[in-house]
Amino acid sequence: MNFEDVIIFVNDNIIGVMLMVLILSVGVYLTIRTRFVQVRCLGKALKYMVKNEEDGDGEVTSFGALCTALSATIGTGNIVGVATAICAGGPGALLWMLIAAFFGMATKYAEGVLAIKYRRKMKEGHFLGGPFYYIELGMGKKYRWLSKSFAVFGALAGLMGIGTITQINGITSAAAAFFDPAQSAVAFTIGGTSYTWTTVIAGLAVTLFAALVIIGGIKRIAKVSEVIVPFMAATYVLFALIILFVNYQAIPNALKQIVVGAFDPSAVGGAITGLAIKTIIQKGVGRGIFSNEAGLGSAPIAAASAKTKDPARQGLVTMTGTFIDTIVICTMTGLSIVITGAWNPEVTGEKLAGVDVTTYAWQHGLPFDKNISAFILMLCLIFFAFTTILGWNYYGERCLEYLSGGKKGMIMTYRVLYILAVLIGPYLTVAAVWNIADVFNSLMAFPNLVALCFLAGVTAKETKDFYARKKHRLK
Repeated sequence: MNFEDVIIFVNDNIIGVMLMVLILSVGVYLTIRTRFVQVRCLGKALKYMVKNEEDGDGEVTSFGALCTALSATIGTGNIVGVATAICAGGPGALLWMLIAAFFGMATKYAEGVLAIKYRRKMKEGHFLGGPFYYIELGMGKKYRWLSKSFAVFGALAGLMGIGTITQINGITSAAAAFFDPAQSAVAFTIGGTSYTWTTVIAGLAVTLFAALVIIGGIKRIAKVSEVIVPFMAATYVLFALIILFVNYQAIPNALKQIVVGAFDPSAVGGAITGLAIKTIIQKGVGRGIFSNEAGLGSAPIAAASAKTKDPARQGLVTMTGTFIDTIVICTMTGLSIVITGAWNPEVTGEKLAGVDVTTYAWQHGLPFDKNISAFILMLCLIFFAFTTILGWNYYGERCLEYLSGGKKGMIMTYRVLYILAVLIGPYLTVAAVWNIADVFNSLMAFPNLVALCFLAGVTAKETKDFYARKKHRLK
């Protein structure tokens, strides 16, 4: 068994399973402690999402902070992750993904509350917050080792995979598959692997654009995210809705497959007969968690920069990230895949995987030429991956700022290394990087989940006070 096999085994059978159970359990617990805040206050959360506070302290608007978080959250997982979950667990996996998202909204709410509650204003005037500060200041300095552990794993997760190599590799692979599928225009060969000019040009262009944004810091990242994130999300949902509209007659059967398949896969039949309920739940919940990042501790780092003076209000805004990412976008992806049968080899004639599944769904679901449909999906994938590069750079920098005490030299070094990782990403083997990145994600989640449980009383009090203020204003 080589190193990569060990990483896969540990991630799939030990860390991954433990994390899935813990995140779902914490989500249920926080849902109860906040008295189902994701149900009671969803309308108000969506209103606060676009209505910024006028006199709050912070660097960017609440909407800008949300878009920064969404830039890292909405990524290739919304296209590839959903397809992988449904192919492995059948249509029923989508329902479990939504269940994980429902409870994950309470988790994201708590993360947003604590991010504002315990954030600190640095000497340079910007705000720094997230799990490292609500662990140290909320739980006490004797738990500083836990906050530092989170920061170390967060910085490594961004630099060594999830924010760099995997994303740029996805962008260049998508571009090469569309513009030069035959790989005829070879630029050079490394170790027997040929790379086309499409890969080289796409990689250089993305690296350049990413560098220009990253060097500008959080304010520039937020401004770019405020434009790209709503545009790309709206575009993706629009075309997904076209698929549903054109194939509306297939929607009832698709919903039946999703609901029935979540509890009785044999009743759905076809390619998933014999699947264990355990597999369906694990694939659905697991992909849901890693799609919306609820519980990982990444989103509160962005939330801490928001211009606000009310922790509960920002908690509600942060909560909408999970709603948009999973309940809206992932549902659109899942429905298009189930409706077109893209997940089922008996329909497609071959076993598809990853982005090919979603590509099949769009090519056979949209009333356009197949090349046009594939081009639109490619653009969405590129935008999703590009903004993930920006978002995770911000997370990594903030983790390093906490560890180094704000030393600018170390932060600039991190930026340079981050940009270099993006530059060389297209020419590295991505499979091992994904697995290592998943492990780092899991490791950064554990300290955060401990803090969310430890500080659940603080979250509950802030929520109770918010409910009281809301009732007072209604009188």
